[in-house]
Amino acid sequence: MQGRPDFRGDAHHLSGVPQGLPDPRRHPGDADQRGAALGARRVSAGTATQAVILAGGQGTRLRPLTLARAKPVVPLLNRPFLAYQLALLRQHGVTDVILACSYRVDDVRIALGEAEHLGVRLRYVIEAEPLGTGGGIRNAADLTSGTVWVLNGDVLTDADLSAMRVFHEARGSRTTIFLRPVPDPRQYGLVETAADGRLQRFREKPGPEEAIATNTINAGVYLIDAALLARIPARQVVSVERDVFPTLIADGVPCYGWPADAYWRDIGSPIAYRAAQMDLLAGQVKTPLPPPGEARDGCWIDPSAFVATGALLEPPVVIGAEASVQVGARVGPLTVLGDHARIAPGARVEGSVLWERVEVGEGSVLRDCVIGADVRIGADVELAAGVILESGAVVPDHARLTALPR
Repeated sequence: MQGRPDFRGDAHHLSGVPQGLPDPRRHPGDADQRGAALGARRVSAGTATQAVILAGGQGTRLRPLTLARAKPVVPLLNRPFLAYQLALLRQHGVTDVILACSYRVDDVRIALGEAEHLGVRLRYVIEAEPLGTGGGIRNAADLTSGTVWVLNGDVLTDADLSAMRVFHEARGSRTTIFLRPVPDPRQYGLVETAADGRLQRFREKPGPEEAIATNTINAGVYLIDAALLARIPARQVVSVERDVFPTLIADGVPCYGWPADAYWRDIGSPIAYRAAQMDLLAGQVKTPLPPPGEARDGCWIDPSAFVATGALLEPPVVIGAEASVQVGARVGPLTVLGDHARIAPGARVEGSVLWERVEVGEGSVLRDCVIGADVRIGADVELAAGVILESGAVVPDHARLTALPR
């Protein structure tokens, strides 16, 4: 077919790294340029204990928060976001995870290392330049075998991956996609299937005048026969949604959609990022990771945090290590205070997410905001709903801030 990418590829070359030459950005925990990690363990064919997480982008939709931190480790309830994906995978038997990444990789290493504490082994495959979702998968192809999970690096879900695998095997599928019904599918790419679930067509965001026959979207979780990954062209920008999957369908490869009404959210924008934390606090996400801290009357408070007598906590609230809430301050409901956050007397914080070392001055009011790390908010400040402050910002006393349209 004219214009179709060449899927023969080079199964022994890691995109963006010349063969036979060391990559100067390599770290001892990275895969080498032929995809053989130090001490790598291959799993037997036919298992699904491996996963690739696609995190090669710069998180531009989540700016300004990602200017100072990689998207995989932006905090959700004071845990790195990636921890929730790793915990879900581990819950369903995955122990070997490969992170396809390129931006601020050291942020991830510092936050998670090799993730042994989460019961998995996390390895890193680094792209010299972002190569799209397909290119990220291709870079990890030589580290995989059997059947491999692939997750977009901005998806929070509690999908039953074990049930998805049973569906995959029962259909004899070589690629299965988690399909999520949504109220307004036009803002996403649509996936059309036959009655038995076999994939028929991918459609980019249809216009309001176009008829649609489905409300299911590609939810960014895939189960793929690893033998197919080497067919993705190396050293090219490739999209799995626009290039890989349509080509497999056209070639007659058995590809199916697994529909499920599980919790799902793309956290890639500030609004969605904050909403995901509200959902976690409200108990809408079935995750094996409880909120950090000691549970007290609907709040989770780190033992090293200080809450003054006379301060009011309205659950649910998460308060991080060494954080302090002073006399007369009110925090909550649906609020997260990062480590070393300081809420001055008389301040009010509700529906908001504060990263580490945020200081809120006396009498200030924050509602439905997201505040990056090391932000200083003066006294008698009002931040309206939707305000997002990048890390290191300083807000003077008596300021009034409203959100910019997004």
